[in-house]
Amino acid sequence: MERLGEVGEFGLNHIPAKNAACESGPEGSNPSLSAIGTERSALGVAVHEELFLRYWIETLGCPKNHVDSDKLAGLLVSQGYSVAGSPEEADLVVANTCAFIEAAREESIETVLELADRKGERARLVVTGCMAERYGDELATALPEVDLVAGFGESLTEVPSTPVALRRRPTPAFDLLNLPRPASATPWAYVKIAEGCDRRCGFCAIPTFRGDQRSRSTGEILSEARSLVEGGAREIVLIAQDLASWGHDRRRAGRGEPVEVLDEGGTQPLIELTRRLSREVDRVRLLYLYPSGLTSGLIETILETGVPYFDLSLQHASRSMLRAMRRWGDGERFLERIGAIRAADPDATFRSSFILGYPGETEDDQRELLEFIEAAQLDWAGFFTFSPEEGTPANAMDRQVPHELALERLREVSEVQDSITARRRDALVGTRQRLLIDAPGVGRSVRECPEIDGIVMVEHSLAVGTFVDCEIVASHGTDLEAVRV
Repeated sequence: MERLGEVGEFGLNHIPAKNAACESGPEGSNPSLSAIGTERSALGVAVHEELFLRYWIETLGCPKNHVDSDKLAGLLVSQGYSVAGSPEEADLVVANTCAFIEAAREESIETVLELADRKGERARLVVTGCMAERYGDELATALPEVDLVAGFGESLTEVPSTPVALRRRPTPAFDLLNLPRPASATPWAYVKIAEGCDRRCGFCAIPTFRGDQRSRSTGEILSEARSLVEGGAREIVLIAQDLASWGHDRRRAGRGEPVEVLDEGGTQPLIELTRRLSREVDRVRLLYLYPSGLTSGLIETILETGVPYFDLSLQHASRSMLRAMRRWGDGERFLERIGAIRAADPDATFRSSFILGYPGETEDDQRELLEFIEAAQLDWAGFFTFSPEEGTPANAMDRQVPHELALERLREVSEVQDSITARRRDALVGTRQRLLIDAPGVGRSVRECPEIDGIVMVEHSLAVGTFVDCEIVASHGTDLEAVRV
């Protein structure tokens, strides 16, 4: 049975029945609640008013959401909670949701309903994150199973005096961006250096609920990174909606205007931050780089860190499509920049993501993208079909591409990229790589970003959190196999 039409405000077609299986999210994952302790954030038993209070946080979406969950976990611990072994054992069950595209919202709703089934009878279920911030009262009305819908900075434990669907938005109880961070459970950790975004891409609704860019100070970022390193982290991964523009909002008067190349006649703040971090951390990795912000100075700095990994937010290669998306660049400019980086370091690794089926996309645009994918020879790439988002320019554009055609185009480019990725992984067989051991039997070189790219399989005896020199002896699709040398 399906409850049709209850979340039309969220761009969803339906809310599935509680026992429906979770479908794949926007990155092709098929998360299972049985795997919560690994890829999901299992974060919530301490004495509080002579009671053992336990929490469970279920995290959906991007790495930025995982950072938020870490900080919410630290806040709950400070309030007398400790992590539960499962949702069934928790007194407080929290779903940190994603609202980026329709598939992510569907996954979030399905997860909330499954958590409602799994939690104890007396446990409270709280929905937070992007869906809570973006849809608020509508979400509370559509999901009577939920005890509280809490936007960014709102208490997860306070019981509202009025029905959730009718309450007014309170003054933020805390600054989520700068909450203290608990130690990482892995030898790497994401560090979010800014919230929000000053760009206004045609397809993206994030600024409508995350707001304009708000950069953290250098001191705040260094303090968090040092704390994580003291707790055992060997790799820090910097993240933001638009990483290359970090700090720019702190030195200009206006806010919200488009941002292009950042270091005209001045300096790019991210350069000095990256250099300072690389002096204190074994590995520093940068994610979500807007291509016009990838200046020569930033390229040089990334190469100097010893982690020549470039995660570029390209979205397409057709100039007409990129202009329709309100974005900078085209395939020719992107190839020039990639070529310059490879000339400086032939071992540089590249990742990007692309949207198929944006309104107005033609067969010529698809051909340009295919030609770019072949020419760029990216190591990693993700492909997504266009998702119409309320409040974005693209939602009202003419010449919408049928979803079936967008899927066909996605399959076409994915097939080309899969072959490229496999060939580039095969080429690493016989090379020596320095690996960070993430978990028993699992390592990564600088070529693999945690949780996103492939892994390197190693012997289980290698100590977690150590760096080990290994030889790659086999390739298995996206993953590699290595032995210690």
